[in-house]
Amino acid sequence: MPQQVRGVVAHSKGKPVSLETITIPDPGPGEALVQVQACGVCHTDLHYREGGINDEFPFLLGHEAAGIVESVGEGVTDVVPGDFVILNWRAVDGTCRACRRGEPWYCFSTHNATRKMTLASGQELSPALGIGAFAEKTLVHSGQCTKVNPAVAPEVAGLLGCGVMAGIGAAINTGGVGRGDSIAVIGCGGVGDAAIAGAKLAGASTIIAVDTDHRKLRWATEFGATHTINARENDVVEAVKALTGGNGANVVIDAVGRPETFTQAFYARDLAGTAVLVGVPTPEMTIDLPLIDVFGRGGAVKSSWYGDCLPSRDFPMLVDLHLQGRLPLEKFVTETVGLDDVEAAFAKMHSGEVLRSVVVM
Repeated sequence: MPQQVRGVVAHSKGKPVSLETITIPDPGPGEALVQVQACGVCHTDLHYREGGINDEFPFLLGHEAAGIVESVGEGVTDVVPGDFVILNWRAVDGTCRACRRGEPWYCFSTHNATRKMTLASGQELSPALGIGAFAEKTLVHSGQCTKVNPAVAPEVAGLLGCGVMAGIGAAINTGGVGRGDSIAVIGCGGVGDAAIAGAKLAGASTIIAVDTDHRKLRWATEFGATHTINARENDVVEAVKALTGGNGANVVIDAVGRPETFTQAFYARDLAGTAVLVGVPTPEMTIDLPLIDVFGRGGAVKSSWYGDCLPSRDFPMLVDLHLQGRLPLEKFVTETVGLDDVEAAFAKMHSGEVLRSVVVM
């Protein structure tokens, strides 16, 4: 039987969200109904509300979530009711050309639920990133449910579903940071601090945090930054070089996603170093680099999709590292709030007051 629950809906571009009754159908073949326990407030949700992703309003917002599988549809064998799961927005299909060549983290044919959640009026909702977890329950494809150790607190586990995974993955998976490496991270919000935490996990020796906000630079040191640079007060490229023997860092991560910061990342890396773009630019942004510098500096310029993660591999591992005390996920949680506090959480996020507000059901 369809169920009615409360969820946070964005009806039109730039308008405040509202808490509404939504109808969730029973899971169809390959689908799972998940009782959401916690969901982080991510900048991507605000992008949806602002019309920055697409115009398929109304949106059921929320995607950075963890919860309990309540029921599953026909043919589902990878999760069962009662499993504690983190939701992911890239459920690999296993058969696309990326999966067949052994690179499933690039899967070009990811799965979402096909049955639609609706408003009480019957109008279909577009779930954010195919998840829609600012709700008491949500319907997803079973492949979007990644089973992890239930000993982890839901409010920290859910963060691995998006921002924290994006940052850690940008450092370890995309950037290939390893023991003894130097890394600079431009932009020290949730994703940037996660990249710093990932670099520390990987054994980087010099971890440089770059931001324009002294408060965010203080936060970055709590995640493992060994040096900080205030970009309002310093030439970022020269400052990174000064901290790395005049050479530049082995890996530089742009967690902002602007032409200025990406250019800084490009030039702040060592010869044959790696620049990684994980901050999301807007469609009109362009960069202008001398082609001789692209050739002459060598190395790699990469974009990082979801931290190039494979949820089935990475989520359980990172949860275990957290439970061992080696990954301080709890430091990302600035506050916990209710479903009716999402609009206020957007405002705090936009002004830089929080790393993450987490909605707890």
